[in-house]
Amino acid sequence: MSIEPDTSTPSLKSRIHGCLLGGALGDSLGYAVEFDSIDQIRSRFGAYGLTGFQALAGSSHFSDDTQMTLYTVDGLVEALEWANSGVGADVNACLWLAYLRWLATQGEAAPASAPVAHPRWIDEQSVLHQRRHPGKACISGLATGEMGTSIRPVNAGSKGCGTVMRSAPFGLIPHITPDAVYKLSSDAASLTHGHPSARQSAGTFSLHIHRLVAGDGLREAAAAAVAHATGFEGVAPELPDRLEGALRLAGKGIVTPEELVQALGEGWVAEEAFAVALYAVLATLPDDSGEAAGAGAADPVQHFRTAVALAVNHSGDSDSTGSIAGNILGAFYGEDCLPADWLEALEAPEVIRGMADQLVKVTTGEG
Repeated sequence: MSIEPDTSTPSLKSRIHGCLLGGALGDSLGYAVEFDSIDQIRSRFGAYGLTGFQALAGSSHFSDDTQMTLYTVDGLVEALEWANSGVGADVNACLWLAYLRWLATQGEAAPASAPVAHPRWIDEQSVLHQRRHPGKACISGLATGEMGTSIRPVNAGSKGCGTVMRSAPFGLIPHITPDAVYKLSSDAASLTHGHPSARQSAGTFSLHIHRLVAGDGLREAAAAAVAHATGFEGVAPELPDRLEGALRLAGKGIVTPEELVQALGEGWVAEEAFAVALYAVLATLPDDSGEAAGAGAADPVQHFRTAVALAVNHSGDSDSTGSIAGNILGAFYGEDCLPADWLEALEAPEVIRGMADQLVKVTTGEG
C-alpha cells in the first residue's frame, strides 16, 4: 500500500467533492484553450501557457464534460435511491434516462420512440442548459432514441473521449467490486460510443478512480490500470499502448507540449485523453514522494495546479484532459488539493456541490 500524503485519510465525502470539483476546475481551465494550438496558447498567455484562472479575463465556464459528469452522478443517484428503498432498478436505464434529459438541455429532441424521463433537481439548474460544444457522438448516439448496449452499441465506430470524461462517478461508489465498477462504466459508455476502446477506456478510468478511493497511491493505481488494460480479454490494443506510454513519459518528468502530443496524442479519442491526464498527474509528482505524494513531501494544492496546467497546455482536447486529471487528483487527495483562488473562479460551484452531496447521501447516509 502506498504512503499517503499525510497522516489522515480523506473521507469518502471529501473524495467525492474533490473528484467532482477537481474535474470541473480542470475542465474549466482547459475549456478556455480547447480549440487553440500550443502556439496560440503561448501567444495568449506567455511561454508557460495558461497556468491559472487569474490569466482569464472575466468569468470562467465549464464544458459539456462537467455537465455530463453531473448527469452521470444523477443517473447513479436515482438507481441507488431505488435500491435504498428496496426496489431493484436497471442502472444503465437510469443513466440513459439521465443522459436523455441532458440531451434536452442541449436543445436536442429525442425521437418519439424514446422514453420520457421525469424531471429531477439537476434539470432545474440553468447553467447545465448552456450548450458548451457537446461531443458529436454523445449527441448523435442519444438522438437515435435507442438504448445502446455492449452487444448492440450505437455509433459503432466512435471512440471519442466523451465516454472517459464523464465516467469518474462510477469509481466513487463504495462497497461494490472492481468488476462491477468496470461493467457499469463500460456499459454506460455503450449508450453513445460503440468502439471497444471508448468503452474499455471509460471502464478502466472508472476502475482507476475506484482504486484511489480505496486507498491506493497514484503510481500504484496507475500501474493497476495498465495491468487491467493489458490483461483484459479482447482489449483494444490502443488502450494499453497509450497507458504504457503515459507511464514511460512520466518517467522523463515534465516534457514539452509538442513531445507530449507526439507521444500520447491530442486527447480527442478516449485512450489518448486518459493517457495525457495520467501522464500529467504522475509527471508532476516530486522526486522524493515515494509511491505517492507522501510523507509531507508534496503540497497537494501545488501538485493540483502544476498537474492540471500540464494537462491543458497542448494542441488538443484540453478541457477533457484537464477534467480527467482533476478527477484523479480530487479522488486521491480529497478537497484539500483544490486551490482556493481557483474555486472562487469556478462557475456554479453550488450545483457541483449539490450533486456531490446527493451522491454522498445515497452512499453513506450523510445529510
